[in-house]
Amino acid sequence: MLEKQRQQLILEILDETTFASVHLLCEQLNASEATIRRDLNKLAEAAKIKKIRGGAEALESRTVSAFKLSGSAFLVDKEKNVNTKRMIAKKAAELCDDGESIIINGGSSTFMMAEFLRERRMNILTNSFVLAQELLENSQNQVTLPGGEVYRKQSIILSSFENDTTQNYHGSKMFMGSPGISEYGVMETDPLLILAEQKLRKRAEKLIVLADSTKLGVKGNLIFSPLSGVDMVITDTNADPAMVKMFEDNNIEVVTVQALD
Repeated sequence: MLEKQRQQLILEILDETTFASVHLLCEQLNASEATIRRDLNKLAEAAKIKKIRGGAEALESRTVSAFKLSGSAFLVDKEKNVNTKRMIAKKAAELCDDGESIIINGGSSTFMMAEFLRERRMNILTNSFVLAQELLENSQNQVTLPGGEVYRKQSIILSSFENDTTQNYHGSKMFMGSPGISEYGVMETDPLLILAEQKLRKRAEKLIVLADSTKLGVKGNLIFSPLSGVDMVITDTNADPAMVKMFEDNNIEVVTVQALD
């Protein structure tokens, strides 16, 4: 991740929490303590934050948007389990055919599908503006974006309104990642994400979840969909066999790829 991108994420984290410790920033940004301390020094010198013992505070004068999404940053997630997620994305793309209409939800795993969709000729609805840009620049796919507000941290466009460009779209499949999937269903991190993603789900015949083995069994307090709404899970060979059996017992097709990370 570029220094400028990391420092912008620090500002966004402070917008959400007012105070953040060095330890928390290291954890959320997947960076070393030395790197985070260097970033904090530069931001403090630029009068963008206030350094305090053990971390930093947001400046009261900083303009803060009233609309924030809970959840990790796209740029951070994109660097985790890269090789395995790439293989999962490749398998997901292999399920698609030229001329097909599909929906791809924003996320680091689904973003990696772009590499394998470059030679396709499909209709793709996505709320990921980084995926849309990648496909527009490097493929001949027809790309549709929903209306709504841009959330830079997650690199997505969301709208909680029912009447937008998604209402007339129909896709054979919806591909999405998740912070976790367990016996309770597919987890999500924010109510607004759930509202927007459920609108997309209504427009697709099948739901395919891209989840590397570290996501299996992970629970949360917000559920996007029960297991009954999931048709397929694409994971890797490090997946817990008990979790795989549980999905299959719930009539979910489980496809595994070779774990590489």
